[in-house]
Amino acid sequence: MTPLPLEGVRVLEASQVMAGPYCALLLGDMGADVVKVEKPRGGDDSRRMGPPFISGESAAFLAINRNKRSLALDLKQPAGQAVFRRLASRADILVENFRPGTLGGLGLGYDDLAAEHPELIYCSISGYGQTGPDRERGGYDLVAQGAAGLMSITGHPGQPPVKVGVPVADLNAGMYAAYGILCAYIHRLKSGQGQYVDTSLLEGGLAYTVWESAMFFATGATPPPMGSAHRLAAPYQAFKTSDGYITIGAANQANWELLCEALGRPELVADPRYRDNPARTRQAPDLARELEQTFEQRSTREWLERMEAIGLPAGPVNDMPAVYADPQVQARGMLVELDHPTAGRVKHIGVPVKLSRTPGSVRRPAPTLGQHTDEILAEAGLAPAEIGALRAEGVIG
Repeated sequence: MTPLPLEGVRVLEASQVMAGPYCALLLGDMGADVVKVEKPRGGDDSRRMGPPFISGESAAFLAINRNKRSLALDLKQPAGQAVFRRLASRADILVENFRPGTLGGLGLGYDDLAAEHPELIYCSISGYGQTGPDRERGGYDLVAQGAAGLMSITGHPGQPPVKVGVPVADLNAGMYAAYGILCAYIHRLKSGQGQYVDTSLLEGGLAYTVWESAMFFATGATPPPMGSAHRLAAPYQAFKTSDGYITIGAANQANWELLCEALGRPELVADPRYRDNPARTRQAPDLARELEQTFEQRSTREWLERMEAIGLPAGPVNDMPAVYADPQVQARGMLVELDHPTAGRVKHIGVPVKLSRTPGSVRRPAPTLGQHTDEILAEAGLAPAEIGALRAEGVIG
């Protein structure tokens, strides 16, 4: 059997909905043993997010919680806190996304657990981070996208603010958390020391404003929304065709000249308004209208064939059915299926990064609530009688 890069690494996840679960999913895909701690009544809130539901299971929960085991544990009870500390003492990594101070108030904060287990890597994901005047504010993707400036640069000029179509602040916070955890884990391998990892939805959104922040730092000007166009290159955007849209990446002079050739518009190469990229970027709206008049004369497929024939970067604007029907997506293993105990056959997004020697994999479907409670507690050394007593007291589900 092919080894997994994080095989043998134990992760204790006390999080719900998106950012924390996505971080733990990334670690689980690479082989970490992820134990997801959920409240006995209802579990992770995303279990109830929908529709759609698949045989009673939330599609949202199924998507973000594969490669994990579920432990139903009441952290409000002292006995539940004792179990959590026991599990943390055996873990390499802890991931949580409660409001700052919540776990600390239960005696389960980083300082509490690191005193007993100094090698622990403890990661907190919150709305605004563990420091600063907004540290105690609740975090939601929409709110973070607004606060991080993303909504001011998304959409079209003169239109109301628009959020990015996916929960990018949530997902990026989870991605940066996984990045920070792995950096801390490498440090631990070298030094034996654990540490605290702190990131937020605000920083997850802000860190992706690379071009926009650079422009603001350099000029002091406020970058506006530009639709699908690029701030530093033109033409580099989506154009309407006779039956849909096509994306064109003519971001340098050679590609610009190839595009004019493919469009049958050689006169544009000599047009002084479009002589080089700075000029085209200044004239981007006028240039887009000029080009779209030509693009609208043929179908997306016809234009794609022309662009491919001359080696110009271009692509379709796919909807989700078209994405998963794409032979390239299929060839890259980006659609996988698993059998779930109640939902049946469930489709998942594949692992997006390929390792040649130790590739990640989608091995285990999202768990039912508390599915592995007894198994996890037995591994932690609890006797059947102890597990039975915890269940009778309502500490576990």
